[in-house]
Amino acid sequence: MARLPRLTIADQPHHVVQSGNNGMVIFMDAQDHETLLDLLRDQAPRWQVQVHAYLLMPSRFHLLLTPRTAEGLPKLMQALGRAYVRYFNDRHGRSGTLWEGRYRGTVIEPDWLLACMVFMDTCPVHAGLVAQAGDWPWSSHAHNAGLASNGWIQPHAVFWTLGNTPFARDAAYVQAVNQGLSADDRERIDEAAMRGWALGSADFLEKLQQKTKRRLTRQRAGRPASQPAGQGQELKQA
Repeated sequence: MARLPRLTIADQPHHVVQSGNNGMVIFMDAQDHETLLDLLRDQAPRWQVQVHAYLLMPSRFHLLLTPRTAEGLPKLMQALGRAYVRYFNDRHGRSGTLWEGRYRGTVIEPDWLLACMVFMDTCPVHAGLVAQAGDWPWSSHAHNAGLASNGWIQPHAVFWTLGNTPFARDAAYVQAVNQGLSADDRERIDEAAMRGWALGSADFLEKLQQKTKRRLTRQRAGRPASQPAGQGQELKQA
């Protein structure tokens, strides 16, 4: 089956994942982590992309972003990927590819944004790397929990609905992270990003489909390709 083109829509949040080739480690030490974050901080404004959250794992990284143009996200990921590979190969005396093909990702409904942030912050816990989300140093958890200040991270409007004051928002977010997500929600978020299916309600996906000819959801098993799917049923397969 041919791969679907990447789904990128201006002014919509996107969950993006870039993995190391064959699961290889892409961050050897603190300097590697800091270099990737420095590149992200410098390149995101250039391509008019807002960064809401990030997570750097040993063999992959996650980003939660909102591009202001349709070209911004692909341009950012291309610039970020190329610059980091040059740095990484030069520093560690290697050559060749670092990434496992193209980056993965998809558009998410704003209503899913906080869940995606919780998903990212708790990945190190589920991977057995730390006991609590706040123990992992290479994520935006500290910023979004009010424990540190990172000026280039821009909160999405949804984040502001958590409370009327910074303290209230921070406390509400920490509570959401501590509560975590259901296994079904974690699977849905992960599958959407890795397979490129848009993530959201039926109404959101129906409106989103009007902006692109690209298929947004998996096809129902057994449905003939030429038979149009009823929006109400097909969109629930996200």
